[in-house]
Amino acid sequence: MVSNKRKKKYATGEGAQFLSRRAALKKLQLSLNTFRRLCIIKGIYPREPRNRKRAQKGSSGIKTLYHIKDIQFLMHEPIIWKLRDYKIFNRKVGRARATRDFETLKRYLDNHPTVKLDHIVKERYPTFIDALRDLDDCLTLCFLFSTFPSLHHIPREQSVLCRRLTTEFMHAIIEAKALKKVFISIKGYYYQAEIKGQTITWIVPHHFAFEPQAKEDVDFRVMSTFVEFYTVMLGFVNFRLYHTLNLHYPPKFSGLTGPTDSEKTLVDENVYVSERIASLNYPVSRTCAETEEDTVEVDNFDTEDDPQKIEEKKQAAEKEEQLKTLFKGLKFFVNREVPREPLVFLVRCFGGEVSWDKDLFLGATFSESDESITHQIVDRPDMDKQYISRYYIQPQWVFDSVNARQLQPVNKYFMGAILPPHLSPFVDPDRSQEYIPPEEQALRDPSLVEHLDDEDNSESEEDKVDDKDDEEMDAEAPADDQDTNKTKVKMTVTPGQVYKPVPWAKNKQEKQEFRLREKMIKKKHKSLYKSMMAGQKERAKEVWLLRKKRRLHEEREKTERKEKKKAQSTPAPQPQRKAKQQLGKTNKVK
Repeated sequence: MVSNKRKKKYATGEGAQFLSRRAALKKLQLSLNTFRRLCIIKGIYPREPRNRKRAQKGSSGIKTLYHIKDIQFLMHEPIIWKLRDYKIFNRKVGRARATRDFETLKRYLDNHPTVKLDHIVKERYPTFIDALRDLDDCLTLCFLFSTFPSLHHIPREQSVLCRRLTTEFMHAIIEAKALKKVFISIKGYYYQAEIKGQTITWIVPHHFAFEPQAKEDVDFRVMSTFVEFYTVMLGFVNFRLYHTLNLHYPPKFSGLTGPTDSEKTLVDENVYVSERIASLNYPVSRTCAETEEDTVEVDNFDTEDDPQKIEEKKQAAEKEEQLKTLFKGLKFFVNREVPREPLVFLVRCFGGEVSWDKDLFLGATFSESDESITHQIVDRPDMDKQYISRYYIQPQWVFDSVNARQLQPVNKYFMGAILPPHLSPFVDPDRSQEYIPPEEQALRDPSLVEHLDDEDNSESEEDKVDDKDDEEMDAEAPADDQDTNKTKVKMTVTPGQVYKPVPWAKNKQEKQEFRLREKMIKKKHKSLYKSMMAGQKERAKEVWLLRKKRRLHEEREKTERKEKKKAQSTPAPQPQRKAKQQLGKTNKVK
């Protein structure tokens, strides 16, 4: 006997695949804050269904939906019992504090439950490469929290831990010489490094004083939960990085002398070492002796048939090797008005030596009076005492030299000089239909800047000449036809001539072929094609406006320079001559 049971509505399909947040809380028996913390740690986020009405079982409105498999995955997580124990612990502590039972309160606080996230990090990132791929947000948030003071929802220990882990990561980048790009923006310093073939980009905020939030626009509690997981993850990454580079972890210094007897009374040895680590100016000791690196040779596979591409790869590999020793043999001294940490990090990443005033921060290796200093980084219009044996440059020279992968000319970055524009290295160099400033073109080909204005003028003149030639050819064409009709054709032999293609005719033919191809587009693709062409026209207009703006700016600067020179060249009128002119005028009046 066949039973024809009707299926219940929303028992299959999207109605059975998704679960609302309220239903998930009821199923897990957790509070909203605990559920949110658990989802952040486990990496589970809300899902967007294809048909929201079916997923919400016919109910209107917009609900936060989770996949039912994710909720079942959370039910088997062992950390959920720790979070429940933490809830019970808070209830017991509150009861003991209310009854003023301080002995019981102290016993509870000494035995408080701790949440360990090591197994979750191993579960979410099975391999080291997986952890490196997800390291961008981790580093950005940890560098941000390392600048925070003690706030209401952010404990001081968390900020100190972020500071220690980020400093250790910077030491690993210095020792591996993995930094590739850097850029200064309003948000902070953008860094890009390459580790194990993975590109990692992070932002370090500027070192300004912390401005407290007037309103609670930012939920620091959620951010602190992210940082709680990211600190464990960054600790794993640092441990693996240090061991792959044959470095001691936690970092140690081999050539660093210990604190003196007077310093021992003031500071602990661990604090002494941690302060030197934060200075970024001491090399980390290795577990074994450093071996000389072999020269990089690009493998020539059979798939690469083009010798030009092979040569380009070899040149790129040579540039990468030269970048690692960009500042080798140079000694820098950083003035007190210049941000110390980003410059020390950059100079040390590329093989240079750096120091600063010993009263400013710990870890200075040489003083300002050292004659072997080649560059002094300053950010002021003038200095009273200057040394002839060194260059006085502005901080942008270091960043531009790294991005250009060669030492830039120093004369553009002297004290008080108007700096060239700081270009971002994160843009695509082969981008099309976008405005590329002349300074960026100069990085690729220095000869382009000199002939840029000449080329524009010559192009405009050539266009005018071509238009005139077109008009003359159109006018001459019918006259030639009339002459051939009048004259009789005679049998003659003429010497042959080399065929010269007419450029205007070729352009005209190409335009006609392009219009024919446009007519062959199907109806269903025509709207897409029109929108693409409209976007292309808008981008071309933007490029034209930016070029016009740049040209007007340069013309204005040119006229201002001429007026300034003219004002300087004309001598000021002498006071005696002025007095004689005034006396002559008064005599005439009389």
